[in-house]
Amino acid sequence: MTDNEKAAYINSQVACAMIKAMGMQATNQQRVFEGVSIDYSMADFANLELEYQIGCNDVIGYLRGKNHDIL
Repeated sequence: MTDNEKAAYINSQVACAMIKAMGMQATNQQRVFEGVSIDYSMADFANLELEYQIGCNDVIGYLRGKNHDIL
């Protein structure tokens, strides 16, 4: 995989994480509007980085070819 292809894959993972985070945020906002407790905590949002492997060390390792479990 070329560096450009790797960068495109990382960007797609970031986009997926952002979409999921936006849905989580919308759910929380709806629940606040309804007067009930939120579904997603800050830890849930932080875990998106792990779920989509887009943390700094994950990305650097992937670009350097040291993280083979992404694909």
